[in-house]
Amino acid sequence: MAEYGVDYLSRLLEAVGDFEVAFDAWMGTQVESDHLSARGIFPTAWVKDGQDDAEVRKLELVVAETAGRAASAVAVTGAYIAVQGRGTIDPISNWWLVQSPKAPLSPRDIRATAASVRGRLRAKIVDAEARADSDLPAFSPAQLHPVVWSAAAVHWTTHQRRVAVREAAEGLTIHWKQRLDRHDVDDTVFWQQTLSPGDPVPGKPKLVWPGPPDAKTSKSMRGGLEPMAKALVQLATGANLTIRNVTTHMPDELSEQEAMERLSTYSYLARLLDKCQVARVDEESLEDQA
Repeated sequence: MAEYGVDYLSRLLEAVGDFEVAFDAWMGTQVESDHLSARGIFPTAWVKDGQDDAEVRKLELVVAETAGRAASAVAVTGAYIAVQGRGTIDPISNWWLVQSPKAPLSPRDIRATAASVRGRLRAKIVDAEARADSDLPAFSPAQLHPVVWSAAAVHWTTHQRRVAVREAAEGLTIHWKQRLDRHDVDDTVFWQQTLSPGDPVPGKPKLVWPGPPDAKTSKSMRGGLEPMAKALVQLATGANLTIRNVTTHMPDELSEQEAMERLSTYSYLARLLDKCQVARVDEESLEDQA
């Protein structure tokens, strides 16, 4: 079972609390029913007479937004509800089903699940704090490099881990293509040209590892290791070929562990790229010389 850090669990706990507040505010505009009263064929919530439609829609959007922020809380805690004929349902992500015909959830189910999730998250926070005092390192995906996690987060929280990895890979490439104003090549070629040895040429800036290009990355072994500048281009192109391309075209979903490992690779690459210097050709000087 995955172990999460205190910060991540605390943010989830706050998100669930925000969802509860938003849901209760929206329910103030609804007639609340239950499965017995609905007789299994009607919604378990519907708009009260005399409500302002615009205000109801506004409250619905707030619930939807807070549910999105809290979407991974049920997966983290395992607080699913089993519904006959539908399997297991995440009541927080699927709160809107209370308004559907043959509603599989009632407002009471939503509130009870949210309360259960809060309790389980608090228990996990206690466990995570205990781990923090031990030698066991805690890990939170939210602590990955911000460029990588911001691209992955929305898909990760909806359990689309393969898509999350693909979007993180593409997000990092897009980030650097925009910074270097390079939109003329495919991703792998971009990394090969941008990180390869040699001087930049007009329209093709380079990312350069600071220091002498032949500097070894370690002096603790005979001959040192490969120069970082050379190793970095191999890491970037290798990650693109073995992670980004594979997750784009593979049909199968990734496990949480598999996806975490791939995201971590891109997070480490992103932090190395942040240390690089941008080398450009002064095109104005070239024009003056011409």
